[in-house]
Amino acid sequence: MSQVTGQAFNYSLLKRVLVYIRPYRTVFIWAMVLTVLLALISLVRPILIGYTLDNYIFKNDYSGLVNMTFVMLFSLVLQTFLQYTQLMLTNKLGQSAVRDLRINVFKHITKLKLRYFDRTPIGQLITRTVSDMETISDIFSEGLIAIIGDLLMVVVIFSWMMYKDWELSLVILLPIPFLILATSIFQRAIKVAFQQVRTEVSNLNTYLQEHITGISIIQYFARESQEYRKFKKINARYRDANI
Repeated sequence: MSQVTGQAFNYSLLKRVLVYIRPYRTVFIWAMVLTVLLALISLVRPILIGYTLDNYIFKNDYSGLVNMTFVMLFSLVLQTFLQYTQLMLTNKLGQSAVRDLRINVFKHITKLKLRYFDRTPIGQLITRTVSDMETISDIFSEGLIAIIGDLLMVVVIFSWMMYKDWELSLVILLPIPFLILATSIFQRAIKVAFQQVRTEVSNLNTYLQEHITGISIIQYFARESQEYRKFKKINARYRDANI
């Protein structure tokens, strides 16, 4: 059974994983360019709405309001297109990098000594080559670039707020220490929860592999009902770990 070890964030391990991005750095660069553009565009609509309120709605300028409506619609369509393109690029990046990583993991497994397979459940190996790979794929496609994009968006929005009213902006920063503390607590808790899910899916894969392989023996000794009850318990633990 896997144990919870190490820190919640392991920078050296992240660096080893990021090596698989190098063959696809062009895709990564374009994804980052779109991330920066989306962070800048996030300011456009609030500014347009404020400008529309001050110059058209409050002054009953309906022709100007119609024009600004089309401008806002255009900005929304542009933002949607950029988000779609960025999503396609990040998914391509994640799936391509994980494909290479999965191939290397499989090559490594085929070179291991036989005694390793004697003491390691097959389900655990399946978890490492399938479930864990999907988690790493999420880091590339939804985690890393999304975090960078969110940070850029926060910087852009806060810079604009400081430009408009720096005193009020500083007041908004007061809850930040509490948010950092809450994030730290959540980070440790989520690692334990994720490790539990990983352990239970490994147990589930191991049970399925062993019993499907040995189904003839189970049927020969008429143990279908007993094995069914065991499977229900393992499946329930996996469900509870995810909840």
